[in-house]
Amino acid sequence: MPNANNDIPAPQSARTPHSTNALSHVQRRAVSELLRVSPVADDLARRFQEAGFTLALVGGSVRDALLGRLGNDLDFTTDARPEDVLRIVRPWADAVWEVGIAFGTVGCKKSSFDIEVTTYRSEAYDRTSRKPEVSYGDSIEADLVRRDFTVNAMAVLLPQKEFVDPHDGLEDLAARVLRTPGTPEESFSDDPLRMMRAARFAAQLDFQVAPEVIAAMKAMSERIEIVSAERVRDELNKLIMAAHPLKGLRLLVETGLADQVLPELPALRLERDEHHRHKDVYEHTLTVLDQAVGLEEDGPDLVLRLAALLHDIGKPKTRRFENDGRVSFHHHEVVGAKMTKKRMTALKYSNDLVKDVSRLVELHLRFHGYGMGEWTDSAVRRYVRDAGPQLERLHKLTRSDCTTRNKRKANALSRAYDGLEERIARLQEQEELDAIRPDLDGNDIMKILGIAPGPQVGKAYQHLLEMRLEHGPMERDAAVAALKEWWAGQD
Repeated sequence: MPNANNDIPAPQSARTPHSTNALSHVQRRAVSELLRVSPVADDLARRFQEAGFTLALVGGSVRDALLGRLGNDLDFTTDARPEDVLRIVRPWADAVWEVGIAFGTVGCKKSSFDIEVTTYRSEAYDRTSRKPEVSYGDSIEADLVRRDFTVNAMAVLLPQKEFVDPHDGLEDLAARVLRTPGTPEESFSDDPLRMMRAARFAAQLDFQVAPEVIAAMKAMSERIEIVSAERVRDELNKLIMAAHPLKGLRLLVETGLADQVLPELPALRLERDEHHRHKDVYEHTLTVLDQAVGLEEDGPDLVLRLAALLHDIGKPKTRRFENDGRVSFHHHEVVGAKMTKKRMTALKYSNDLVKDVSRLVELHLRFHGYGMGEWTDSAVRRYVRDAGPQLERLHKLTRSDCTTRNKRKANALSRAYDGLEERIARLQEQEELDAIRPDLDGNDIMKILGIAPGPQVGKAYQHLLEMRLEHGPMERDAAVAALKEWWAGQD
């Protein structure tokens, strides 16, 4: 992406009338993006040049510049070794960190830009290791060939702004296709996580994955087992949080990768027969996720998306064929919550995230007891209490779970939930439902009953909480009387 007055030359094989227009469009966007970051990038490049080294913008930064979506995270590659990189950037950067230095990466911050500089390298797994073996290289061409996909194997040498694209990444970018610089088998042997990255980039960029890449993913899916749970989890999160998560998830299932990292998802493809009919649980789940994404208000919500993806995973274990031809899934929400906790724990999610997602899975059917609005205020209070801080997400998950094509039924469910939300809002305004607690606290209980701290205080507190949920707020005198009446009946 030469300079402001020159476009990137298109590869000869890409110069058809259609792709030429596409390439010239991305070239113009790239020039605009690079002009924005040029002062910082060029300044850093001159410092490397003066020290006798080369520097290039590389990988996702070049790809995103071509797509017109380059942010303030910039990736560079260099022939300088990490200790030389530190010597160059320390006097220049606002802050420097060495978290990735064992893998040849030095991070730093300059103005509003977060920068990573990585030494030319190659890395490969052996057949049993979970960690890459790092060795440094001396050419940018050798560095680019070890990258995951051709669209991430482009570079811009700085400060001269010479475009380097030995694997026709620009052509693949214009065609919106994911290919590997070498053979996919070699690439996935180097790092099996790249198979999941293919699905993730398909979800993020809405690209197609080349047939030979999909074939290699199917053949090598079991090799993902050597990758650490933390790396798998992080890649899965990026996929789920992407703009097109269904595209990535379908690819994981199609290639068999989901069988290894999230087997509960392909397990939803339950066999169906002409005698016992039920909706396609797998397709229903993807639709629920898609509808949940559509209800997000402040950007991607990992808790909501995970809950939507996992809400029905208890169905395969609870499926029963009834005598009348119906199929039941009794208590699948309870079973599903336990399965969610087990799977998320195995993937090393935080305890808080496991708790929140499992709770939503457990509660996702609760609304269906609301029927046509016959819940008492007590039932509404308990619904709010049980949802706790996940109430808004539970609203969205419950609405997303309606995938019926029957418009009359869908409208009835929507109106019923509208009514429930209105009742919750009224009660919240009257009673501060978000912080339901008894009308007397522990100190009040001990003083009124003349008892010391102990189990009886907890029992009295729980009794008053149940009364609060059942009847709403009580005046203090009434609460005291109720407490004494309860106490008199205790052994």
